[in-house]
Amino acid sequence: MKNYGHILVIRFSAMGDVAMTVPVLAALQNQHPDVKITVLTRAFYTPLFLHLPNVEVFEADLKGKHKGIFGLWRLYREVKSLNIGAVADLHHVLRTNLLKLFFGFNGTPYYQIDKGRKEKRALTASKNKVFIPLKTTHQRYVDVFIRMGLAFTLESASPPIPRPIPRKLGTILGPKEQQWIGIAPFAAFRGKTYPLDMMQVVIGLLNKSHKYKIFLFGGGSGEQEKLERVSQAFNCYNMAGHFSLSEELALISNLDLMVSMDSGNAHLAAIFGIPTITLWGVTHPYAGFYPFGQDLSMALLAERERFPLIPTSVYGNKMPPGYEKAIMGITPQRVFEKITGVLEKGST
Repeated sequence: MKNYGHILVIRFSAMGDVAMTVPVLAALQNQHPDVKITVLTRAFYTPLFLHLPNVEVFEADLKGKHKGIFGLWRLYREVKSLNIGAVADLHHVLRTNLLKLFFGFNGTPYYQIDKGRKEKRALTASKNKVFIPLKTTHQRYVDVFIRMGLAFTLESASPPIPRPIPRKLGTILGPKEQQWIGIAPFAAFRGKTYPLDMMQVVIGLLNKSHKYKIFLFGGGSGEQEKLERVSQAFNCYNMAGHFSLSEELALISNLDLMVSMDSGNAHLAAIFGIPTITLWGVTHPYAGFYPFGQDLSMALLAERERFPLIPTSVYGNKMPPGYEKAIMGITPQRVFEKITGVLEKGST
């Protein structure tokens, strides 16, 4: 085993991809506790790593002082002063290729993720599609460290204990006398977003039982406004725009269940081992972005018999005409029954 002392781990965005590094780093630390890790990412993501010992976050200000080639050179100079022994590039984009060039000037070992682009093109092809499960993103992250000489397995990753509910949040929520359900109804692209009117039917069905307290998660002003209207109509809690990421993570870690699209909130819940039901439209778990530690039975999938081109893309940004209806085949009743089934099984 090589002893690098201090490893720089690079993953700038997006939230789900950054969140997927957390169980990987937890497993790495469990088997290599002496390795110091600095995660180079956006400052906003710092709360994701707070429970990991010997892990620090170095802010990449990619829209400010670290913007452009000269900004990346400045970033390299700043990070170099940390006495980095090796770099694990879990992003592998143009920015990180420039950083690789800079680190090469002083001979720092630099290892990059293999994103499996060829296999993903075959999986998402409209003709001659090769519909087979690909290596998970989590395992692709692990493989980078294995090539560094730091062998470990994901099986050693265990979820952290729930975080304490901040006083500000606790005052609003009160005691936990019902089961807590998180619902994150949005995604980056339309093809993998469950229609909000259909999700409102699900919420209405849940409300009728009076067994659950429901929390809505999202981001951006447009989503905040929509969720605010839903929260007022259905007597649930809109978290979007009212609390920090740190406060939201504390709540998520105490949920009994999360319902999410193929999006970042699914991965946030998975960090804490929260049962997570995911709804899939034009994307598919075979692409490797399934939430960590979740059984595949927790995925509600669109019907490939009716929509055989699924997955149409890895991220959901490509959608043939008519495929926006794919996710609508997952009925609100089916979602409701899945939620109650999981919660009833978990309480026995």
